Formats: sequence, structure tokens, C-alpha cells
Amino acid sequence: MLRKRITLAGAVALCMALWLTGCGREEEPAPIPEVDEVVVEEEPSPEETEEPEEEEPELATAYPVIGERVSENGKIQSYLTGQWTDEKQATRRPIAVMIPNNAPAMPQYGLSRAGIIYEAPVEGRITRLMAVLEDFDDLERVGPVRSSRDYYVYTAMGYEAIYCNWGLAVPYVEELINRPEYYNVSAAVIGIHNPADEAFGRVSRPGYAKEFTGYLMIDGLFKAVDRLGYDWDYDDKYVPPFLFAADDVFADYADKEDAVMVYPGGKSGNNSGGYGSYHPYFEYHEDDHLYYRYQDGKKQIDELTGEQLAFSNVVFQYCHGEVRDDHDYLAFGVHGEGDAIVFTGGKAIKGTWKRYDGDFTPAKFYDESGEEIIFNQGKTWICNIWQEYGEFVEYGKDDESLTTPDMPSVG
Repeated sequence: MLRKRITLAGAVALCMALWLTGCGREEEPAPIPEVDEVVVEEEPSPEETEEPEEEEPELATAYPVIGERVSENGKIQSYLTGQWTDEKQATRRPIAVMIPNNAPAMPQYGLSRAGIIYEAPVEGRITRLMAVLEDFDDLERVGPVRSSRDYYVYTAMGYEAIYCNWGLAVPYVEELINRPEYYNVSAAVIGIHNPADEAFGRVSRPGYAKEFTGYLMIDGLFKAVDRLGYDWDYDDKYVPPFLFAADDVFADYADKEDAVMVYPGGKSGNNSGGYGSYHPYFEYHEDDHLYYRYQDGKKQIDELTGEQLAFSNVVFQYCHGEVRDDHDYLAFGVHGEGDAIVFTGGKAIKGTWKRYDGDFTPAKFYDESGEEIIFNQGKTWICNIWQEYGEFVEYGKDDESLTTPDMPSVG
């Protein structure tokens, strides 16, 4: 608060006026003599002259983030990776392609182009992948391609992706995948009402079973999308899946637990929660801040490049799961909320995922204080962890210090 200082002439005039009023006289008061203009000078109160208090240090998670996307020289920051990408690719719907992940199918082709890979258990207690790609125009093919399950469809819709599959679990997927608002490019099989065979083809793979020779052909994909009348543009209510750190910012989460070795099914792999069959894990490399993917004791590579798959972020999204029938078809709850761990920068950030705004919004990830987790720019691998098998998850700074996280909903 500021105090005001009045000149002496002004003070005299003020006192005369107050005296006349206080006597109770009924006569007209004497005119107030003219005085020089009252000059009001401001001076700070004692409180304002004190030294300012030191500001609280920013929290470790308070990193600058990418805000509204702005086009520069034909490029824009991707909604899937946060990295500068051709504007045409970054502002259209991605494709979400079903990819087998069992040993007889290896190696897959084109996975290194995916901005997001979603992995979830399927019947037989193995996992299957869904690759979400925006950078695919110059590819000949992606695959091999396998069949659909409903929880993959729901996840793809959260990214507003065009969903690509060859086959489906008819009792649980047919009605869902054929809804007009769900864009799917599917091979002609029972249960698909508007097939798009022009988008698929066989590739010679001597020694491989026929089911692992079917691929999504990119030229045919564009033809199919055009024929089916799908709109490549995101709709007006599109919600990006991640909050990314700004350019030249590394979210180090220095106060969080070390997570250099990350095992979705544990190091021993002796469980039937989907990750016990091929023992996948991720290893963090400090030099490039990437998590490298291994499976069955080997580097998991992309046949397209011959290089190991690597990601800036790995996410464990815990979901309640159920066995549906004698075919061992599974169901997972990918709406609502649950536990989550985000691994980035060699650290583990525990929290939750939430998805309450319908099929066309993605799951969002929050830390234990309820703030949205900031991802480092780059690709992300999301493991759907069957919540009832969450006790097998392990991570640590090395293989000798692995721990199972104490998650509220696990066990």
C-alpha cells in the first residue's frame, strides 16, 4: 500500500474546512482560500521496501513444453513424437497397423517408422503390436499384418487413426469395426462389411507360414482410403496423446527412481500375462537418451533398416483384463482410468492414465500429484500391462537392483 504526502498549503486549507464544519454553524462557510495545486507524491510503504522473498525453486517436472503448433518452412511439430515433421504428414490422420509379435513372424517391416507402438496381450498368452505411423508415404509396405481385437480398435480410435488389419475376432470386433465413424482398411474376410483388398498383398518369405506373408501395401492403402471416402484430416476436437518437452529441453526427472532396465513381464518371464513367452525388455542408453527393445534375448530389429528399435519413452498402462471364452480371447479395459508408469530419461514416473471423453480421445498420463506427465520428444512404446499380472513388472538401474513397483491397483 502506498502512502500520500500533502503540501503545507493544502494542509492549512483542509484544517480550516474541518473547523468550520465541526462548530455546527448554520451560516454559509467562509470560502476556502485559493492555494497552490495539491501535489500528491507517492512513497513505498515499509512492506514494499523490504527485500523480496526468494522464489520457490521450480519443481523437477516443470519443464517448458510444446504449445500451439506453428508451421515453419513446411514443417510442424508432430502430435505423435513432438519432433519437426513434414506438415502434410503431421496434420493428417495416422494409420494404425496390426503387427504380429511372435517369433515365427520376425522380423517385422517398417516398425521404425512408427511414432507410437502399442503392445497388448492376445490369446495364446503372447503379445501383438499396433504400429501408429504418420511417416509412411515412401514405404512400399508395412507388416506382416494380422487380425484385430476390440481393445486395439478402441486404442486406435483415440488417435483418430485409420485402422488396418487382416482378420478379426468376429464375435467381439465385427459390430465395432464396421461402424461408419470408425475408419478401417481391412482385408476381405468374414466379418468385414467393406473390404479393401487393394491395400493388401503377399510377399515371398521362404520358410514362413502363409499367415506371416500378408502386408499392407502403401500405394493400395491410398487408393482404398480414397475409394472408401475417408477424410485424412483430424476433426476439430482432436486431442493430442502426449504433452512434449519443448525443443532443446530434456525432461530428466532427476528426483525419480532409476529405470535403466525395464521388464514388462519380469526378467524371468515365467508368467502368463502376455509378456512371459518372449521375455521382452528395454535398456536405456545414456548417450542418446533412448530405450532399446530386446525380445527373446535378441535385439528387436526392423527389417526395413536392419537397426534395433529404440524409443524416447516407454509406458506401462495397467488395465483390468478378462478371459472371454474357450478360445482364450481376452478383454481389456482401455477406458476409464488405471495405474501407469512412464519411463523416460532413465527414470520412472509413477502415476495414472485417464480416458473418460469417449472413443475419439486418447488416454492421458498423469503423475502422482495429478499433473500431466511431460514426455521427451521422440517415439513412444506403450505396453498394456494386464493388471492382474502387474506383480511381474520389474525395473531398476541394472539387473542386480530390479524392483517391482508398488502400484495401488496391482495385486
